[in-house]
Amino acid sequence: MSIKLRLTAWFSGILAVMLLALSAAIYGFVYYSTYDDIKDKLKYQTGMVKFSSDWNYDLKLTVAGPEGQNLFAQAYIYEAKRLIASDSLKSTGLQFGVPEKSALGTHPVFIQTTVAGNPFLIYQTAISISTTSGDLSGVLQVATYTGEQVKLLDRLKNILLVGSFATLIAAFTLGLFLARKSMSPIGKVIEAANGIQTGNDLSSRIEYDGPSDEIGRLIQTVNSMLGRMEGFYRELEDSYATQRRFVSDASHELRTPLTTIRGNIELLQKVWELGPGDGKMSEAEIRQLSIESVQDIADESRRMSRLIGDMLSLARADTGRTFDKEPVALEPMMTEVARRAALLPRQAEWIVGDLTNLNGKYIVGNKDYLQQMMFIFIDNAFKYTPSGEVTLSAVFYQDQVGLRISDTGIGMDKDEVPHIFDRFYRADESRGMTEGIGLGLSIAKWIIDEHKGSVEVVTRQGEGTTFIIWLPLLFAPPLE
Repeated sequence: MSIKLRLTAWFSGILAVMLLALSAAIYGFVYYSTYDDIKDKLKYQTGMVKFSSDWNYDLKLTVAGPEGQNLFAQAYIYEAKRLIASDSLKSTGLQFGVPEKSALGTHPVFIQTTVAGNPFLIYQTAISISTTSGDLSGVLQVATYTGEQVKLLDRLKNILLVGSFATLIAAFTLGLFLARKSMSPIGKVIEAANGIQTGNDLSSRIEYDGPSDEIGRLIQTVNSMLGRMEGFYRELEDSYATQRRFVSDASHELRTPLTTIRGNIELLQKVWELGPGDGKMSEAEIRQLSIESVQDIADESRRMSRLIGDMLSLARADTGRTFDKEPVALEPMMTEVARRAALLPRQAEWIVGDLTNLNGKYIVGNKDYLQQMMFIFIDNAFKYTPSGEVTLSAVFYQDQVGLRISDTGIGMDKDEVPHIFDRFYRADESRGMTEGIGLGLSIAKWIIDEHKGSVEVVTRQGEGTTFIIWLPLLFAPPLE
């Protein structure tokens, strides 16, 4: 059974019980109100009944007042076995049943009975009549015709039953219609869920222009959930695409040094198999060729080691791993970076600006990773500056420190700037001017992001590039 049918059945059942209770209350109120008036009239008229003569004569029973014209009365004297009836009773030929004297109670009672197919309500009470010969006991019965009341109550009962049944049918039909209409958005939710289950279009949303009730909030929640699922799915697709590209690029980058190493090993193997005695190569030539091949193998091995190290760093970034942070004094760290950078292979002039303004300034971070990030930018500047200058300096803006590395090298086109932090991307790839694998800036960007910082790039083709790494300052120095 569907929810809308169950809801309609529940509401109809509750309505049926309420209609039954209301009908019973209405019928009972009318019934007791009608018969209470009749009973009061019978009681009153019973008190007004008089016997017209002494018991020794022909007695007559008189019902006083104009209301007595609609009443019927009879008395039965047990000692004389005599029945006395009012004129109204005699004219109809009716006679009510008389109880045995032993069955007559001491309290008056109301009796509903049918005489000759006509309904009557009888008020029956014990009486005592004083005569010259003594007191005689009997029973007095005052009755009224209740046919009209019975018909009225039957009509009322039929009206209540038919009306309740018709109301219940109408309520069931209307309730089923309203339940179907109110539950129709749930059908849209099911349809959308089935569409997502059978396909891969997560951009579909459920259209709803109704009130912000429970169903409206449910649809809003489902739409929000679909939006989050779409975002997660797209992120997952991007992650898979990045992973595939990463594996492809890494395979390509590893294939070159492996090919070089294998070629040199094969060359050495052939040279050593021939030996100096074959007359083609002298011992000195074999030695020189061996040294060059071993040097190539060593260079390619170092290149592979750097590549694998960089790939491991990026793998940590992809898995969400971070590193420990603590307050780091900027001046000692940058002084050490400047000193060690002077030892890097370079052709440009290395210029260190005034770093004393970093005295007493701290940032929250990891010193080793910060130094690695700085060496990536500095080494990158040296590579792309075949002649000229590379400058290191520091600037401040509001609550941030900017570590600036400027060079006068080949620069970049502005269209290349958005891609320089992508993995395996190299701005001079088409020119092949410098060595590298294109992972350094990706690692540097990850380190900057982990330190809640940002990087600013200013470059122009043929004029050089400036990187400014902005990091939030820690104003309170660490406690001793």
